[in-house]
Amino acid sequence: MNANARNKTAVVALGGNAITLPGVEDTIANQFANTRKSLDGIVELIRDGYNLVVSHGNGPQVGNALLRIELARGKAPILPLGVCVADTEGGMGYMIEQSLQNRLRQEGIDRPVVTIITQMLVKPDDPAISDPSKYIGQFYTEEEAKLFGETRGWHLKEDANRGWRRVVPSPMPLRALEAETIKLLVHSGTIVIAAGGGGIPVYRDENGKLEGLDAVIDKDLASAVLAREIGAEKLAILTSVDNVSTDFGGPKEKALERVTVSEMKNLQAEGHFPPGSMGPKVKAAVTFMENGGGMVTITSFEKVCKALRGEAGTRIEPDK
Repeated sequence: MNANARNKTAVVALGGNAITLPGVEDTIANQFANTRKSLDGIVELIRDGYNLVVSHGNGPQVGNALLRIELARGKAPILPLGVCVADTEGGMGYMIEQSLQNRLRQEGIDRPVVTIITQMLVKPDDPAISDPSKYIGQFYTEEEAKLFGETRGWHLKEDANRGWRRVVPSPMPLRALEAETIKLLVHSGTIVIAAGGGGIPVYRDENGKLEGLDAVIDKDLASAVLAREIGAEKLAILTSVDNVSTDFGGPKEKALERVTVSEMKNLQAEGHFPPGSMGPKVKAAVTFMENGGGMVTITSFEKVCKALRGEAGTRIEPDK
């Protein structure tokens, strides 16, 4: 066991490509195969002695769930979006949990693994709720979009000239309602899969009762909130590239290695991290650090262990 990792706690946020690969048929068998391939870095962290929470995206899976609802319209009850998020959080948690249990058994590592369905509290008056912007589900023609807007009360917008898609709110997560339970489990050595797909967005009504809403929460922001609440020192945001870069894809592209919070915020203000790609990850990293986090790394699945040791990836550190 790495002495520097002993008793350290980290939240590892798996990107969407951990389970569903672009251009590959999204069957359950393929999802299990992709999940197993994504576990190498996590197993290495467990071997290093980390206490871990693993979160994950669910965009493609929620899209498939919504498609099944559309195909079953008139034959089976309509499910609200919050229930679809809960369903995918459970199903994907099962895949990650079982795959990790099998891998740990194979490696001779005795650590329990559990999935916690996680509710994320949001403000009922969050500005994002009145300004839906997160694309979900399949594409529609302009005529279909007009019809569904009128008959189903959906908000639809054109998505990059590829067609019209439903948009839903993406409010800011405030806290995970199951955080105390997750914290107890993690600090007892249990590996917890939580905040899948950003968790289920809920709010408290005027009587203090919890209610769900048709919205989605950014997975990386939710991971940052959960990491803060359980007292994790480190947050690893995993994606398809080894490093965050400035001028990504341009002639002056430069991979970032060690960056302070202020430097990252300045680069973000300069427009280096677009909202549709690296922007939310950088925002989540800055949020975690400004709330007392010790370090964030943004890197690939393959480099996560080295990145948490400071040997790879983009490492975001406190201002000196």
